[in-house]
Amino acid sequence: METRLEQEKLNTETKAKKPWLGVVYIVISAFCFSLMSVCVRKAGDLPTFQKAFFRNAVAAVAGFVLVAKSGSFKMQKGSLVPLLLRSIVGTVGIIGNFYAIDRMNISDASILNKLAPFFSVIFSIWILKEKASVLDLLFVGVAFGGALFVVKPSFEISDFFPALVGVVGGLGAGMAYTFVRLLSNHGERGPFIVFFFSVFSCIAILPIVIIQFQPMTWEQVVWLLLAGCAASGAQFSVTAAYAHAPAKEISVYDYSQVLFTALWGVIFFAEFPDYLSVIGYVIIIGAALAKYFFGRRKSHKEKPKK
Repeated sequence: METRLEQEKLNTETKAKKPWLGVVYIVISAFCFSLMSVCVRKAGDLPTFQKAFFRNAVAAVAGFVLVAKSGSFKMQKGSLVPLLLRSIVGTVGIIGNFYAIDRMNISDASILNKLAPFFSVIFSIWILKEKASVLDLLFVGVAFGGALFVVKPSFEISDFFPALVGVVGGLGAGMAYTFVRLLSNHGERGPFIVFFFSVFSCIAILPIVIIQFQPMTWEQVVWLLLAGCAASGAQFSVTAAYAHAPAKEISVYDYSQVLFTALWGVIFFAEFPDYLSVIGYVIIIGAALAKYFFGRRKSHKEKPKK
């Protein structure tokens, strides 16, 4: 057992020497997530839970195949509770994101979902017992300030509520990322985490899907299956990305999803973000870039001299 763990550690360290591959995989993931947003919208006027079910069903099948190839469905000791919590908040994240995609510009929905890394900073203090610097908290505050330009708080509930749900979706995703890090630190496999979450989510939302179910055309089924394939590709690309390079070095490239999604919004839906949304994008992405460069600068300073 120790030999196997040592070999896996060696393989991970070998991959980490190729950070450019991590960048490639994270951009592929962002591209796939942007395509998922298009497919979800293209599926038309269907209940959000029904769309989420199909998306997770495809990911569950893909996860099952990968875990089966590994030869074991056994989870690590002590993983059950974190897996359940990751699955609950991850389901909230997907529902919130899909709800926003159907009712907002998809580029706006995408940037609200990209608040997840900033929420992750907050939840890491509580869940991982990590210390956040003053700068980290400052960047979180700036990002939330940028989100206000996208959300545009108002008394018009029809406009404000979808944006608020989109923020909740980003919150759920941020907490889910934190639990994924916790599980990874304890040696849980990435494909198993994806498989467990996808199966749990399908089972959890199935009663609502049955109650709200609407008949679908074959075109809608195809779009939802494509959304599931895109989401699966994105999830497994993220896993590969962080196997090749640490999050602090590549996570900023994940914001390319916003650019891809904005492009698809113009091409497929003739959606053009208003100037307030663009200001919000600049602030949030700017905060992410600043956090990234300050993090790299700090890590270089702390690196021991040979």
